[in-house]
Amino acid sequence: MRYSTEKHLIGIRELTLFLIGMILLLLLAVIAKGQQPVYREYRGVRLGMTAEETRAKLGAPVMMSNEQDFYVLSANETTQIAYDAFQKVIAISTDYTAGVGAPDYKTVVGEGMLLQRPDGSLFRMEQYHSAGMWVSYNKSAAVVPVVTITIQIMR
Repeated sequence: MRYSTEKHLIGIRELTLFLIGMILLLLLAVIAKGQQPVYREYRGVRLGMTAEETRAKLGAPVMMSNEQDFYVLSANETTQIAYDAFQKVIAISTDYTAGVGAPDYKTVVGEGMLLQRPDGSLFRMEQYHSAGMWVSYNKSAAVVPVVTITIQIMR
C-alpha cells in the first residue's frame, strides 16, 4: 500500500479553508451584532408604530396632534413622540430631569466613551444604517442636568 502525500495535502487544504471560513463567519457575526441598536424602544413604543398603538402603550398624552404627542410621565420624565404624515412614529425623545430614571448611557449607545463638550455636557450618537435609525444620549451641564435620549429614523 502506498502513501499518497497529494491526497493528504488536499485534506489539509480543505480543512484550512474550512477553518478560515468559520473564522470569517464568526467575525462577521460579531461585526453584525455590533451594528445592531442597543436601545430600540421606549416603554414598548418603537419607531414605525402607529399613533394609535403608541397611545395604547403610553396612555393619553398631555398635548396631542397629528404630528407630535407630548407626555409627562412623572415630575422627572417627559417624552415627545413625533409622527410622519401616515401617523407612524419617526422619533422618540425623552428627557430625564436630574437624570432621575434615565438608563445608563451604555444601555443606550453602547460601550464607547461619551464626548465631553467644552461646556461640560456629555454626548454620544450612534447610527445604525442597517436598521435605518440613530440613537443619541445627551447630558446637559446645567446645575440640574437633563439627560435626553433620542431615537429617530434616518432620512
